[in-house]
Amino acid sequence: MKKIEEYVRTIPDFPEEGILFRDVTSVLQDAEGFKLAVDSMIQLLDGVEFDVIAGAESRGFLFGAPIAYALGKPFVPVRKKGKLPCETISAEYALEYGTAEIEIHKDAILPKQKVVLIDDLIATGGTIEAAISLIEQLGGEVVKVLFLMELKGLNGRQRLAAYDVASVIEYEGK
Repeated sequence: MKKIEEYVRTIPDFPEEGILFRDVTSVLQDAEGFKLAVDSMIQLLDGVEFDVIAGAESRGFLFGAPIAYALGKPFVPVRKKGKLPCETISAEYALEYGTAEIEIHKDAILPKQKVVLIDDLIATGGTIEAAISLIEQLGGEVVKVLFLMELKGLNGRQRLAAYDVASVIEYEGK
């Protein structure tokens, strides 16, 4: 059986020269790779007590929803601004060139609910930091932050140092 790293396609010089882009679509397009990714992430939740899984748009949905389904937990989407139909709260975060904003329904997380937050990749940690702030504003407690891949050279884990952060694959560099 292949290791999960073997399913991740690496594209050199994208989006700019010197960057090795770790492409998650190659994992999703292979049934064995996708199953291995989800199963590997579920293993990192062993022993964690939680009530709900939240996933950051959009690739956090791709891993968070099947994990929630497999574990019999509800799934909460954290979406880009303007995509949710009910009353929301929002958080703005910095991008390389500008800002972005994410939202969550006001009734998505109940006070004192224990939340696992999932995304495909941690780079600088800005998106997840904003998602954590939304969950905490609603009274939730983030008990685990889980990623398939981590780009260690961008120091996102340090930004989330107050939280239990785990990733299946760690890559040196950016």
